[in-house]
Amino acid sequence: MSSAYLYLNALLYLLFAVWCTVAPAKTSASLGYQSLSAGGHSEYLVLYGGLQLGLAIGFFLAARNPEWTRAGIAFSLALYAPIVLFRLVTVIRYWPVATLTIATGVLEALLLLGAIWLYLTRG
Repeated sequence: MSSAYLYLNALLYLLFAVWCTVAPAKTSASLGYQSLSAGGHSEYLVLYGGLQLGLAIGFFLAARNPEWTRAGIAFSLALYAPIVLFRLVTVIRYWPVATLTIATGVLEALLLLGAIWLYLTRG
């Protein structure tokens, strides 16, 4: 079950990395970035393409190596807990926000709940 969770994370980050890299204007606008300078475009691609691809690789490696599975779940907690906290605070602070922002937040919250459950039940 833990490896399936980690593979799911790897797949999601891979899909988002490819989507954001192939269609950066569309995805950045959908997330609320109305205008980006050249540096902003670079930063967007680095974070939404490169970092997410790196996370996909990390989750994949943790999923396929049983000795890394527990660490992968702990990493998920370390990643998603602050993301969900920041998402909640910023959505409240800057409401209304884009639908994709809400959908991403729901997905992040579900992934956090999954990580908590796996961490507590898989020892």
